[in-house]
Amino acid sequence: MTDKQLRLGIIGLGAEGGMYATFISEGRVPAMTIGAICDIDESKKARADELGVPFHTDYVEMLESGEVDAVVTTVPHYLHPEMGIAALQRGIHALVEKPVGVYTKQARELIDYAATRPELVFGVFFNQRTNPLYKDLKQLLASGELGALRHTSWIITTWWRPQGYYDQSAWRATWGGEGGGVLVNQAPHQLDLWQWICGVPKSVFAKAAFGFRRDIAVEDEVTAMVDFGDGATGTFTTCTHDMMGTDRLEILCDKGKVVVDNSKTVTITRLAEPEQEFSKQMSMEEVGKLFQGQLDLSDVLTTETKDYGSVWGEQHCTVLANFAAAVLDGEELIAPGGDGIHGVRLANGIHLSAWTGEEVSLTDFDEQRYLDELNRRIRDEGSFEERN
Repeated sequence: MTDKQLRLGIIGLGAEGGMYATFISEGRVPAMTIGAICDIDESKKARADELGVPFHTDYVEMLESGEVDAVVTTVPHYLHPEMGIAALQRGIHALVEKPVGVYTKQARELIDYAATRPELVFGVFFNQRTNPLYKDLKQLLASGELGALRHTSWIITTWWRPQGYYDQSAWRATWGGEGGGVLVNQAPHQLDLWQWICGVPKSVFAKAAFGFRRDIAVEDEVTAMVDFGDGATGTFTTCTHDMMGTDRLEILCDKGKVVVDNSKTVTITRLAEPEQEFSKQMSMEEVGKLFQGQLDLSDVLTTETKDYGSVWGEQHCTVLANFAAAVLDGEELIAPGGDGIHGVRLANGIHLSAWTGEEVSLTDFDEQRYLDELNRRIRDEGSFEERN
């Protein structure tokens, strides 16, 4: 380890940026200090003055000030690639908030440029990857202990948002300003975790409702079915109009099943043999007991339940600390920037499938077709510039 401190520039002092500033100033990220703060709102200078750090209204000016070694981009989604590239071009390490971009073409531009600057660290802020629950779950699936994936489903509808949430800003919940709804704003962490744990899907077919229960242009309800290949499938359901909300992840494998409730409680059922072996070996007498509810399976399966509780806040500090260690000591990143393309592509694929009624390939995703469809919706809004 080194005693050197990483000077972080925070671009955008909103809710996220303000939270990171607080964590760092409280010493919760030991190897990191605040080098400078940038926000187009000059009133945010008061917070910078309180922290005793330089303040800028132009992020390029901050990048060229010599005051920062790295930046985190806590700004509207469309700006992440532009700011990430600008930082890397100036020899500044970049930690980009999720999503890496709104559409794969712009996300790929950032990822491809970062590949030309291997001496710099480029990460994406997927703090849920530090959650012990999901870390353990990834290790379990990767170990092969439960066998091959058969099916997985995630119902994540804990994002209830009233109309006032959308009305607070003209850019919010628009195609031109935000680039989408629940898929790009609320659910990117789950889209990332799902693929991180279960594997990257090969195709998607989706139904989405746009302005279904809210006066908005973008999606507020989604049901998607994905194909992981080799017969494995999955469904993903999310929305922003369920006041009660559900968070339930199920993963069925050949030799067991995992159920995660509320991102806190995990129940793992393990089979002594693959399910198909039990199916082949079961006698007609046992089949009869099965139908009568009398079959005792206690000797062929075991169930384990673990409550992980809540670790909110520490996840963000862990990502920041990991990023600092990657820059200062060469530690492996929890979430390399290149990983961010998977969630963006799946969200884009869901949009495109819902717009066209077609199953959409994710292995050779048609980026230009998606961008054309997106720009058509931006033109219809009439308030924002088209994207390229």
